[in-house]
Amino acid sequence: MKRIIQFWTSTRLVVRIFIGLVIGALLGLFAPQLSGFTILGRVFVSALKAIAPVLVAVLVMSSVAKAKSNLGSRFRIVVFEYLLSTFIAALLAVASSYLFPVTLELKDVAAQDAPLGFTEVFTNLLTNMVSNPLLSTSMANYIGILFWAILFGLALKKTANEHTIYMVHDFAEMLSQVVRWVIEFAPFGILGLVFTSVSEGGLEVFTTYGHLVLLLVGCMLVNTFVSNPMISFLMTRRNPYPLLLTCLKVSGLNAFFTRSSAANIPINMQLCKKLGLDEDFYSVSIPLGATINMNGAAVTITVMTLAVAHTIGVEVGFLPALFLGVIATLAACGASGVAGGSLLLIPMACSFIGIGNEVAMQAVAIGFIIGVIQDSVETALNSSGDVFFTATAEYYEKKI
Repeated sequence: MKRIIQFWTSTRLVVRIFIGLVIGALLGLFAPQLSGFTILGRVFVSALKAIAPVLVAVLVMSSVAKAKSNLGSRFRIVVFEYLLSTFIAALLAVASSYLFPVTLELKDVAAQDAPLGFTEVFTNLLTNMVSNPLLSTSMANYIGILFWAILFGLALKKTANEHTIYMVHDFAEMLSQVVRWVIEFAPFGILGLVFTSVSEGGLEVFTTYGHLVLLLVGCMLVNTFVSNPMISFLMTRRNPYPLLLTCLKVSGLNAFFTRSSAANIPINMQLCKKLGLDEDFYSVSIPLGATINMNGAAVTITVMTLAVAHTIGVEVGFLPALFLGVIATLAACGASGVAGGSLLLIPMACSFIGIGNEVAMQAVAIGFIIGVIQDSVETALNSSGDVFFTATAEYYEKKI
């Protein structure tokens, strides 16, 4: 037992996570009745989700208060990268949907509440932004957390003395240490999450909706391995793939199983620190990325919307399709940071090409069926992209 503990503590976290992944998959396939393992995944994700909003609020507030005046250009660069990448993802999804059209088996499903139009989504974003700061933190409303944390940080910078600012910084460091302790339990959490996915989802999603899954995942992978590295290379003139692979291995692997950009924020923060990035910068850009860097969400919204259109015979011309890409980009920025958040924005996109909510919600139901793959890949690519573009923005500024 002593040797096992020694091996476990001396082994890198990524290796331990892989061991947990394999054990979870084997248990899910051969012993699905052992449902007690699901609690490991629930506890791990719940712990990350519980600490992440508080961590983000304090880190952003501390970083803004301590920030140097030369960070403004870096933030503009990373926001540009996030939005450009998401828009390119939406355009790739439009082109792929015409090259490889997919139809769905639309059946009667229970309707769920969802945004009906862009005005409603935009109104909700503004409302969330100015909601009670304590309520925003307790409800993991990251739009509100970012808004108030930035304001509090600016107020601290203007009115507080140096000792007060460093006290807030120390509190942020304390929260970061708690997060590192939680992350040490990731192998057990991943074991539980993989067990749940394999035991409940099985292999049916590969047969019933295989074409749809391939189209969605294919678009996301092209965006991740082609268009995103191209953006990075054009900006930094350096090989982007070592950085990309590191982001996918550390951030993407965890996000794949947690299926939550919000829950993955602490892991991304830790990776940025290991990469030697500026904490004043990444402590704001990472939470911001979890809100607006939504390549996978843009792909899901676009592909699912055009799949519904193909199924019911709605003709979507070039200009409407281009406009749909813009709408999907803006809608993706409002996608929730939790599992399945992008799916409930499909009806909004469908409404722009004349497809009613009742039909669109059937696509949402199909999305939840394939979510064990679609949402896992989507979150992995979204969240790893947050670190990738944060690093790219910092490298670009240093180059110039």
